[in-house]
Amino acid sequence: MRPGQARFSVSHLAREAGIRLAIGLLWLLHFLPLPVLAALAALLSRTLYHLAGSRRRIGLRNLELCFPQLSQAERETLLKQHFRWLTQSLLDRTVLWWASPERVQRLIHVEGDIGLAERVFQESGRPTMWLCPHFVGLDVAGAAILLKQPRPGASIYQTQSHPLMDALMRRGRLRFGNADIFPRSDSVKPLLKAVKQGRGFFNLPDMDFGAKDAAFVPFFGVQAATLLAPSRLARMLNMVVQPVIAEILPGGRGWRVRFEAPLEGFPTADAEADAAALNRYIEGEIFKQPAQYLWVHKRFKTRPEGAPGLY
Repeated sequence: MRPGQARFSVSHLAREAGIRLAIGLLWLLHFLPLPVLAALAALLSRTLYHLAGSRRRIGLRNLELCFPQLSQAERETLLKQHFRWLTQSLLDRTVLWWASPERVQRLIHVEGDIGLAERVFQESGRPTMWLCPHFVGLDVAGAAILLKQPRPGASIYQTQSHPLMDALMRRGRLRFGNADIFPRSDSVKPLLKAVKQGRGFFNLPDMDFGAKDAAFVPFFGVQAATLLAPSRLARMLNMVVQPVIAEILPGGRGWRVRFEAPLEGFPTADAEADAAALNRYIEGEIFKQPAQYLWVHKRFKTRPEGAPGLY
């Protein structure tokens, strides 16, 4: 073995060992009560805020673009609160991934019409699209759908670069059964087939995936590449579109998941207007819990042709 190959081998083994150790530590955390995890998150988030320089800068820039009326100090305070909720969501995920289904059920507090998808399908054969904006408790919304309502679900997920982490994510999201998930990189045909057969579609409408199949419409007054797929898919398959909003409750009291009334007048024949309307809806939900929205994502990464970058 050449020296360079030996160094690569040792480095690779060390990385694999580190990942396995980290997963083992995460597994141990799921035994802790949720209030203890919340207190731990409050401590860890202060360190993460300072260490995660790139994400901190992205978050501050997003808040500057979306809330220009706030002072720099107010935006920093809001982002520190966000890091606390974000850290808690990562620790809470250990409970979602490894705790008993009975414990997870007790911690999820559902509000609204959770039985809509089943009732609509039984009455009219129409499938449901659950629209889930990127609040930090997003994974709890998925668990609530699988645990607390009878209609089977389907979703798209982003394949992880490391096989072990990918397997962990898949297992965590499928452990309660009653669901199929499809890699974003694969053909959309299996997903369409699943929805046509009556599976509800757990759809995340508010990330920047580039200009393809997107329109530039306002998000807090800033032109944002916004997916046209929610409108087009809902129109093509005659879907009912029901927002599902997740919230982490303070003090480790669990999680609230709101199954809202179906969006009125959505979809229309104008997918771009629908995308703008969906952004306005998400803005309204963000105002209710601004610190729990995912501000560390580059929501404005893709720019209209000729427009300068924002990050």
